Amino acid sequence: MNMMINNLIALVYDWSMGVIMIGVFALVCIILIGVLVNFMSSGKKKNDIKED
Repeated sequence: MNMMINNLIALVYDWSMGVIMIGVFALVCIILIGVLVNFMSSGKKKNDIKED
């Protein structure tokens, strides 16, 4: 029983990999939002389309 509690405590306080994964996820989200904003701002406006 004591060994199981020690293993759970070790899992709870081992944050190194979790912090790295959260950082990578946040970075990917920021990049995707930036790409989306770039596409939205550089897209053709409805009034700019010329009809013949």
